Amino acid sequence: MAILAAVLLAVQNVLIRVATDGGDISDAIIVMMGVNLGFVAPLAAVLHYPAYGLSWEAVVAFAAAGIAGLVLGRICMFAGIEMIGASRTTPLVSASALVSTVLAVWLFGESVVTSHAVGIGLIVGGVAIISWVTAVDEESDPSIRNVGFALLFALGAAVFVGIEPILIRIGLDSGTPILVGLAVMMTTAFVSYAGYYRLSRNSFGSPFETSHTRWYVGAGLASTIGLLTYFGALASAPVVIAIPIIHTAPLIVLVLSIMFLPQRLERITWPLIAAAVIVVIGAALVSLAG
Repeated sequence: MAILAAVLLAVQNVLIRVATDGGDISDAIIVMMGVNLGFVAPLAAVLHYPAYGLSWEAVVAFAAAGIAGLVLGRICMFAGIEMIGASRTTPLVSASALVSTVLAVWLFGESVVTSHAVGIGLIVGGVAIISWVTAVDEESDPSIRNVGFALLFALGAAVFVGIEPILIRIGLDSGTPILVGLAVMMTTAFVSYAGYYRLSRNSFGSPFETSHTRWYVGAGLASTIGLLTYFGALASAPVVIAIPIIHTAPLIVLVLSIMFLPQRLERITWPLIAAAVIVVIGAALVSLAG
């Protein structure tokens, strides 16, 4: 399940890279959210009926997690993917492990150990290398544009994705099953973003009727199954096994990009590969130390 979760996260980002090559980020997000909710909500309703274990505290925590990770995180991540590619954005988003650790130390009084410091150093170093490589490649790669702005989007995604597990932890500590929590997250995300989408587009038909819809739906299926396998892996395997495997997603993105994407969409270089490896190792150390 951990391997599958990592592969599906990578597949999601590669599909989004293809979809945003002429497609629309807003369309991608609304379709993905619809697919997420269509799968998870009925499953939660059936498996946990009639006791869903929801309290007001849990609802607020999971709703906030949905806004942070599934709305703001996705907006920033997909914008980064569109501007600098999945192979650069995905490792940068892995810096979310650093954000989660800082918040856990601050909110829950968790201690900082040596592996935290080493992991943080590796993440910062890897992010710096990716930023440098991306800036150097800007002039020679037409698919890379507005590097400074794109890096802010990618790092913003790391912040929002890093906040998400802290809020999920608050919800789970109140006794809510994870599937129910995910349903609350996805419902909140879909309703809030659909409201914005309708106000800005005044239509729900267009995202499901474009030439890019198949890529949006594919990314939605990958993200839905990936989320379920992610939590399934954490529930059924030791964290020391599951987390390092799941954090290999950026490396899988690199492999998939080399195999399936044209160079005009993803320009893979050895410094980029090295930086991704450094970030993955750092993120794994930080997560395991927590």
